[in-house]
Amino acid sequence: MPAGDRKLTMDELGRIAPEAYADQTRRPVVVVLDDVRSRHNVGSIFRTADSFGIERLVLCGFTPQPPHREIEKTALGATLSVPWSTAEDTVTAIRDLQQQGYTVVAVEQTLSALPLITWNPAPDARIALVLGNELHGVSDSAVEACDLSVVIPQGGSKHSLNVSVCAGVVLWWLAGRFV
Repeated sequence: MPAGDRKLTMDELGRIAPEAYADQTRRPVVVVLDDVRSRHNVGSIFRTADSFGIERLVLCGFTPQPPHREIEKTALGATLSVPWSTAEDTVTAIRDLQQQGYTVVAVEQTLSALPLITWNPAPDARIALVLGNELHGVSDSAVEACDLSVVIPQGGSKHSLNVSVCAGVVLWWLAGRFV
């Protein structure tokens, strides 16, 4: 470790209060959760969404909704700072976002999926990411409704990532494009 290095204090981090988050300029990114079943994953995605300053979450199908102690355990209050809504059906949510001018992207292993590292959306693009169920991924009907798919290249034997980890990787990638 370099001499004199140390962790930053909370004051030095300059974090804003949850109330001020609503007035902050956010990245034009929406995360759509397609039947995500784990409350811990939902909470973690809320926290990641807060960290990267995304616009909002759309919780579809049977995806658990706040308030719930298991969501809050991993969200650490981000359910109060990140706007969210619900939709009964993911395909309907996708169609609504497309009508609002979003390019809707399935984060899924498909025949035509672009490797994440080669995907280069325009800096002013409005993006909606669809993340899927822990067992089945993004539903077939949702994949078909999306404008394109991206995949995180992987080298292990499992061929998948936890959905909250996947959200973190893709949102980090996008954050670099909106600097």
